Amino acid sequence: MFPKLKLKNCILALLGSAVLAFGLYNIHALSGVTEGGVLGMTLLLHHWFNISPAVSGFVMNTACYIMGYKLLGREFIAYSFVAGGGFSLFYAIFERFEPLFPALADMPFLAAILGALFVGVGVGLSVRAGGAPGGDDALAMSISHITKWNIERSYLISDLVVLALSASYIPFLKLVYSLLTVMLSGQLIGIVQRFSFKSKGQEGKNAKAEHMP
Repeated sequence: MFPKLKLKNCILALLGSAVLAFGLYNIHALSGVTEGGVLGMTLLLHHWFNISPAVSGFVMNTACYIMGYKLLGREFIAYSFVAGGGFSLFYAIFERFEPLFPALADMPFLAAILGALFVGVGVGLSVRAGGAPGGDDALAMSISHITKWNIERSYLISDLVVLALSASYIPFLKLVYSLLTVMLSGQLIGIVQRFSFKSKGQEGKNAKAEHMP
């Protein structure tokens, strides 16, 4: 049976997908900075074994979502469908227009920082809603669930493994920019996921209510 979804969470997942798609199209796609996780692994396999990213990406993303379903349940898959579908839709819309910041192609350091900002906020909102817009996010959420690590540590570990392997064919300076963007985006994802919209007064009332007999 398909789980009942909360409208607020669906809106949050779609908002996160829109922010993520905007950043990837207008910033990351121009900068040439590589990624960790599934995307970075598809590029690695294509370079060394000539395996199409379309094939390896599909296999790895599917495996990550299956793991997420096993560990996090049906609601996770449902919200991931909303987030992932929203990302594809918004990216297709943005592709109809010229990139807004073409000059960033020659400014990889700035692109790495701005890209991390959009990825961190976008993915963070989707993760907060309970879904994963990509296989990387499903993997990080699963690792966090198993190990009880915070989400940013889970992202960092999976990204560092892929970036370390990518050092076999990617120039050192490009890896430095990649490391910068994955570290910043991972931290931002954790901050957005845990950010509380409640006022201090409301938090105090909630805490008082919890201790009342």
